[in-house]
Amino acid sequence: MSPIGVTGVTGRLGAKVAARLADRGVAQRLLARRPEAAPSLANAEVVAVDYTDASTVGKALDGVQTLFMVSAKESADRVDVHRAFVDAAAEAGVRHLVYTSFYGAAPDAIFTIIRDHWATEEHIRVSGMQWTFLRDNLYLDLAPMLGGPEGVIRGPAGDGVFSPVAQDDIADVAVAVLMNPSEHAGQAYDLTGPEQLSMAAVAAVVTELTGRQVRYVNETLAEAYASRASYGAPDWEVEAWVSTYLSIAAGEMAGISDCVERIAGHRPMSLRELLSRSP
Repeated sequence: MSPIGVTGVTGRLGAKVAARLADRGVAQRLLARRPEAAPSLANAEVVAVDYTDASTVGKALDGVQTLFMVSAKESADRVDVHRAFVDAAAEAGVRHLVYTSFYGAAPDAIFTIIRDHWATEEHIRVSGMQWTFLRDNLYLDLAPMLGGPEGVIRGPAGDGVFSPVAQDDIADVAVAVLMNPSEHAGQAYDLTGPEQLSMAAVAAVVTELTGRQVRYVNETLAEAYASRASYGAPDWEVEAWVSTYLSIAAGEMAGISDCVERIAGHRPMSLRELLSRSP
């Protein structure tokens, strides 16, 4: 049986997927920009790869028919990076690509990063490969960190809600798809947690369960840009940060899906459950 290719293995999500596949005895090809940082797993070969270098991608994916593609690090040219990798994967003979997209992927999304995922999806659709898209809502794992060191969540999200999903739940869905890719061909799965949360609700739950005081400040648009001006980040990144909150305010990340339970076979984790496990 050909190995399953897994990218992003030096990050949290890719590593979780790789570990779960290893526990099942699945042969893997782990693709990493920094191979020395990749996990050491049974029945897994680690290979060096650069998403934009077709020659390294081709060599790394030789003999791989099913590939788990974690989206590349956010950057101004992220879509170009994704397109280069997808083209190289198709050229290498990959038959089925499972891509970590974003909830509500659309060309006119308020959250700028969502547009990047939509553009990547469109490129995958015409690549000739079978595909499955895992459209993740915001990561639940990051919710407790939104307040930063000062314990203040700042942004123009208003009373809008989002439905964050735990990386463990995403990984469980990904493994279920990778183990039987033909059953999920041509599907785009919205992955959410079991609840819709406002930023104020996140702050309240984190405060209650950790004892650390966290509060939410609903900024105006002008205040949002001003509060981030000192970071020295490029314009595209600041726009991404601010538009995250605007997207929540507009309802782009609202809604609850049953995909985690239906595909992974268990109920997705809530914020309270996450904090109870690791406060």
